[in-house]
Amino acid sequence: MPEETMQLTVFTPARLVLERAVGRIVAVGLDGSFGLLPRHVDVAAPLVPGILQFECEDGREGFVALDGGVLLKTGRTVRVAARRAATGDDLATLRAKVEQEFLALADHEQQARQAVARLEAGIIRRFLDLEVEHS
Repeated sequence: MPEETMQLTVFTPARLVLERAVGRIVAVGLDGSFGLLPRHVDVAAPLVPGILQFECEDGREGFVALDGGVLLKTGRTVRVAARRAATGDDLATLRAKVEQEFLALADHEQQARQAVARLEAGIIRRFLDLEVEHS
């Protein structure tokens, strides 16, 4: 890896989202946005939902939408763990991906919550039926 780059890795529990050599990173933490360069000190920082911006070796910018997460910089290695993430070469593309991926996942999570609520209600009904039978 060239001396003036960092190895950026972004991952979720389900997949590796991005692995790339970058020269600069801008992320959004609890106290606002902050930048990282290859020679900056090591850092661990919680991230809020937002956009992580990076500059590739060739000068192009890239973007990763994050649903919060944690950033860990050790030496020239930067790892970002997030619950959900989507990449894009420009903000318009990223917005479309976020709407598609995050909203679809939100619908799936809502369906899962409803299924759990139905299971819980069924268990409570069974306990009440057992209590009535033993009274």
